[in-house]
Amino acid sequence: MYHASNESGTTRREFLQEGGSAAVGAAVSTAVFPKLARSRHVGEDNTIRLALIGCGGRGTGAIRDALSVPDAGPIKLYAMADLVEGRMNASLNTLMRGYSDKIEVSEERKFLGFDAYRKAIDTLRPGDVALCTTRAYIRPVHVEYAVQKGINVFMEKPFATDPVGLQRIIRAGELAEQSNVKIAAGLQCRHSPARQALLEQIHGGQMGEIHLIRANRFGNANWLGDQAKASTNLLDQIQFGKIHLFWVGSGHMVDYLIHQIDECCWIKDQWPVSARGLGGRVPGSRDCGQNIDVYSMEYTFADGTKAFCGFRRINKTENDFATYIHGTKCAAQFSGNVHAATVHRFKDQRIEKDNISWTPTADAYKPWQYEWNDLIDSIRRDRPHNEAKRAAYSDMAALMGRAACHTGQTITWDEMMQSDFQFCDDVDRLNYDSPVPILPDANGQFPVPVPGKWREV
Repeated sequence: MYHASNESGTTRREFLQEGGSAAVGAAVSTAVFPKLARSRHVGEDNTIRLALIGCGGRGTGAIRDALSVPDAGPIKLYAMADLVEGRMNASLNTLMRGYSDKIEVSEERKFLGFDAYRKAIDTLRPGDVALCTTRAYIRPVHVEYAVQKGINVFMEKPFATDPVGLQRIIRAGELAEQSNVKIAAGLQCRHSPARQALLEQIHGGQMGEIHLIRANRFGNANWLGDQAKASTNLLDQIQFGKIHLFWVGSGHMVDYLIHQIDECCWIKDQWPVSARGLGGRVPGSRDCGQNIDVYSMEYTFADGTKAFCGFRRINKTENDFATYIHGTKCAAQFSGNVHAATVHRFKDQRIEKDNISWTPTADAYKPWQYEWNDLIDSIRRDRPHNEAKRAAYSDMAALMGRAACHTGQTITWDEMMQSDFQFCDDVDRLNYDSPVPILPDANGQFPVPVPGKWREV
């Protein structure tokens, strides 16, 4: 790994550590940082630079969280990359309104195009962070390049759209492990102290044996209309395909429910060995996208216990956005609406407010802030921080459930890990003139999964 030179021989990594080392040895939580010490070496720069690759709402939000880390030392947005100039400028204008003192994006460091990620990452130094926040179709390409350059990574979920893409993320994580590159993943609920407190109780036996987990995300519909001529243009398809085309963003179930599926695996501290599923579209659907409206998945773990995960997007239906745990002694709630740390243990199996027996100390931050607090602290202290493998595994579990619903077959973990399936086999070579990977029929309808005819494993 490249080391910046200076008179004393101190490396850039050591300077980054100095930025957060004043209270080394003090007992601090993951959310509270020591006051920063001044560098002994006048003129040296211990600023953490950020490059935003994918300037949509999620990327812009991630930058806000990064720039809001308390007592983080000097940190600034340094470069941006996107496929659409207007989106990049809108993101920059939004961020300037609240964080202008932490933004140093010159016109020369605003990059446009399918190769813009390389140019943005190339402006960074070891110790800096590349935020890979595009849609999932291209995530493995961006993460691989950053890791090869020795640059730390924050990657948004989902992490790939198919098994081959997730296998690339796993390999990138292995390379990062060898070179001490940090990788943070956008499964932010893992950083919630309230959830961690409930897990400690589970491990301590307060809930007995955990035989069942239920995780639901039920909401309203968001259908895709006929895209007409835009369907044949790659850039247009990437933009309207977000949650509607599997090759672009994995579809709406994986994009949204991956958090609860990850929570199930976290609670069990295992990965499911198989999944069965069912689902379908509402009668008379006019959705031109590929999604089905209902997903119901039964995950089985190695010890035979189950996690039932449900996803529904139909108007005029009951909403539910939560994860529930059932032990042999009692039940608990692990997560609440919009990933709130709604955490309770109940007296028995009845999940009601009047039946709560224990509630942890409320989280001081939202989970998105906690994950950035932890990442910046790990960079400053040069502590191991690599979430690539477990994030890819959680995503693999989500894809396993998706495949079970789409094919009507039991899908195993081994099948997923050994799969050579890709929705788009030339993501490394895409450009504005590339042909689209998928086309709709004459009515504007993109291919919808039909059991017996559909393959994605």
